[in-house]
Amino acid sequence: MAGTDEQAVAAADEALYVLTAVLLTPAQFPSVLGDDYPQACAALGLAPHADGYGLVLGQDGDGARWTVAIDDVSLVAVAIASWDCGMEYELSPDESTVVAALPGWPLAVAVAAPGVPAPHDPTPEAAEGPALTPPDTSSWGPAQRRMGADEIALQWAVWREQIGDDYSPSPDPRAEAEEPPADAAAGESRSGHPGVRRVLAEARAYVDSPPPLGRVRSSFAPGDARTLRADGPGWSIVARTDDIAFVLLDEEPGEVLPVGRGPELPGLLEALDKLAVRPL
Repeated sequence: MAGTDEQAVAAADEALYVLTAVLLTPAQFPSVLGDDYPQACAALGLAPHADGYGLVLGQDGDGARWTVAIDDVSLVAVAIASWDCGMEYELSPDESTVVAALPGWPLAVAVAAPGVPAPHDPTPEAAEGPALTPPDTSSWGPAQRRMGADEIALQWAVWREQIGDDYSPSPDPRAEAEEPPADAAAGESRSGHPGVRRVLAEARAYVDSPPPLGRVRSSFAPGDARTLRADGPGWSIVARTDDIAFVLLDEEPGEVLPVGRGPELPGLLEALDKLAVRPL
């Protein structure tokens, strides 16, 4: 997702050359920033308004990194959709929509504006505060765990194929787990795994006590299914409402733990889907 070279919006007192943009809404936010929408907003020092924000990332004429938060979410959504389709779209928010001009970038950006110095943080005098920096994903932890869950959601068919149609975990999540073979695909696990049992119990608790906004999100999936994403302290779940689930844990670096449907998972996924926030 990248803007054209000519795009510029007003940020602080200078033009901003747009490089990319993302949504920051209850249903769609960079999950690397937090387990839920309020956490993601807090990472940027923004109030978690119900309508959310569009985040425009770019450079000023001196090459400094800036993130401009605007309240015209629809404009950013249209720009992102156009770029994803390979179409040009000039993202030029009106100055009246600017909520905040924040120094730095909260996400890694691999491109740079042509004709200006290399990307760098604004001077302390211009920034009036510490610059935003992307979360550290060099080692396993919450940020990398959430990024892993994002990847599974995007590449569901690939991950599901590794498990195969003959995956048949214990139907009782309280049952003792059998040791999987060393070469099991994607870290194959049964729902008797103590970490998985804890995650399923905490996710089930969301049904009776709704979590912060954005902890459970529902998005499109083929057929009548939905892709569910749920996060909590130290864990992430990715699931299809008509299929299995995958669990990632902070205490299991790099492991992806499949959970078969059994008798309880379908009902849990249905209940979570009912309370989940959905993209407009």
